[in-house]
Amino acid sequence: MDPAAVSERASALPSDPGVYQFVAGDAVLYVGKAVDIRARVRSYADPRSERISRMIDRAEHIDFAVTDTETQALLLEANLIKRHQPRYNVRLKDDKSYPLVQLTAHAVPRIEVTRDPEDSATVFGPYTDKGRVETVVKAIRETYGLRGCSDHKYSNRSRPCLDYEMGLCTAPCTGEIAERDYREDVESAVRFFEGETGALADPLRREMEAAAQDAEFERAANLRDRLEVVESFHGAGEDAVSAQTDERAIDVLGVSLRGDSATVARLHAERGQLVDRTRHHLDAPEGEDRTAAVLSAFLAQFYAERELPDAVVLSEHPDDEDVVAWLESEGVGVRVPGAGREAKLVELALKNARRRAGRDDGLATLARELDLDVRRASRIEGFDVSHAQGKAVVGSDVCFVEGSAETSDYRRRRLPERNDDYANMRELVRWRATRALEGRDDRPDPDLLLIDGGKGQLNAALDALDETGWDVPAVGIAKDRELVVTPDRTFDWPDDAPHLHVLQRVRDEAHRFAVQYHQTLRDEVKTVLDDVPGVGEKTRRALLTRFGSVEGVREASLEDLTDVPGVGEKTADELKRRL
Repeated sequence: MDPAAVSERASALPSDPGVYQFVAGDAVLYVGKAVDIRARVRSYADPRSERISRMIDRAEHIDFAVTDTETQALLLEANLIKRHQPRYNVRLKDDKSYPLVQLTAHAVPRIEVTRDPEDSATVFGPYTDKGRVETVVKAIRETYGLRGCSDHKYSNRSRPCLDYEMGLCTAPCTGEIAERDYREDVESAVRFFEGETGALADPLRREMEAAAQDAEFERAANLRDRLEVVESFHGAGEDAVSAQTDERAIDVLGVSLRGDSATVARLHAERGQLVDRTRHHLDAPEGEDRTAAVLSAFLAQFYAERELPDAVVLSEHPDDEDVVAWLESEGVGVRVPGAGREAKLVELALKNARRRAGRDDGLATLARELDLDVRRASRIEGFDVSHAQGKAVVGSDVCFVEGSAETSDYRRRRLPERNDDYANMRELVRWRATRALEGRDDRPDPDLLLIDGGKGQLNAALDALDETGWDVPAVGIAKDRELVVTPDRTFDWPDDAPHLHVLQRVRDEAHRFAVQYHQTLRDEVKTVLDDVPGVGEKTRRALLTRFGSVEGVREASLEDLTDVPGVGEKTADELKRRL
C-alpha cells in the first residue's frame, strides 16, 4: 500500500473514536487507537519512522471499529494487540502463566495448585515459586485434611482412598468427617492464604515440638523445613516494602531497553508487603522516548484483563495521556517518585528488569534468520523420540523461555510401540497440536517448534501440523553436521553463532529428557511390575496404558487400580506394597 492509497482509504473512514488495523492477507500488522479514526489513519501517508514505512508497504487494506468513548478504544486496542500479536506493535508477551491455589465451589471444596482456575473457584495468587506453593498446599492438607481428588473420584465412594490412610485427607466422601467440620478446616486454609500465617504455622510448630520430644528427630527436621517455608510465604521482600499504607495493592514498574527488545519488571505489594515479582517482554519501539512508549503499551495491555491496583509507581511518565486518564478515572494513582521509599522500589524494579534484558542470547537473530513473525524467538519447544528397537517408545516436549529451560512446562508422552522414527515424531507433534487447539494444554503457543532430526523428522512434524491446522513454525536440527533444516532451505551457521547455540541447547535437552524417560520406563518395566504376583504382560500393558508410567501406577489409588482389567484387590494391594 502506498501513501496515496492510505490517503484514499482514510477519506472513507469515520471521524469517530475507535481502533484501526493495517492488515496483509489474514495477518494483522498493526493495531492503533484514535479519537478521530479518519485523521489518525490519514497521518500514515507520511510515515513517522522506517519501521512504520515498512509496515505500510506490506499492508493490503485497513479495517476499523468504532467505539463510544476513548476509554473503550483504549481497551479494545489492548485486547486486539494481545489477540493478534501484530508484528509492528509494541507487544506484551506473556511467556508463562503463574501458579495459583484454588478452592473449588463445591459443598466440600477441593484444594489444588493450578494455572487455569475455574471461574467459580476461590483463587489465591499468583505465585512465582511453584515448589513453595506445593510445599504449603501439602502442609495444609496434612494439617487440615483438605481433599485433592476430582469431583468424579469424590462421588459415590464406599471407602476412603489412600490419601486418608496417608493423613492427607479427612475423607468427607465417606462421612469420616462431617461437612460442617470440614468447612471449618477450609476456612482455616482461607485465613492462611489471606495473610494469617499462624493459621498454618502454629499447628506445624506444635507438631514439630511434639516430634522432637518423642525423639522423632528426622520427622521434626522435616517439619522445621516446612515451617520455614510457611513462615516466609507471605513475607518475601519485607525489607523492601515495610511501611504501613492505606493503599491495598501497589504495582511498581521498571523498564530496561536493549536493542529492539524491552523488559518490564513488575513488583506487586499488598498491604505494605512485597508479595510478587514478575518480568514481561515487549518489542521496543523506535523513536526518542522509547521507555515512555513501552510503559504506555504495558499499562494498557496488562491491566485491560486484570484487576487494577490502587496505584502504579513508575520509573517515568507514560507518553500516552489517554492511558493515564483511564487509570485515574478507575481510581488508580499514577506516580513517578523522585525520592524516598517508592523511589527505592523503582530502583529495585529497574534492577530486576536489567538482569534479564542484559543477556545476549541470540533469540532476536534466530527470529530474523528464520523470518519468524516475532522480533525474538522467546519461547521454543523442542521435540525428540527415544526407544529401543521399537520398544518403550517415548517422546519429549521441552520448553525454553528467553533462552533458559522452563522445566515446569516440560511434557512427555508414551507412544505406540513401533520402530519408525518418522511415525513416532508425527504422533508426538500431533498430540501436542491437538491439545493446543482443543484448549487442553495450559501453555502458550510457542514462537518456534524445534525437531531433533533432519528433513525426514521435520516433514513428519509438518504433516502433523498440516493435519491439525496448528499454525506454528517448525525447523529441524540434524546431529551430524549441525545443519538447521526449514521447510524451504537448509542453514549451515558458524559453530560459534549464538542463535545456533540456542537451538543446540533446546535439542540437547529434548534428547536428554526423552532418553531419561525411556530408560526409566524400560528399567522400571523390567524390574518392578514384572515382579508383582498376578501381573503378567497383558496386565502390565493395561496398567501402563491407563496410568502412563510406573510412577503413575505408584500414585494411583487402590480403587483406581482395581478398575484396570485383570487387577483384583489382592493384586492392587500387592502393587501398592511393592511400589
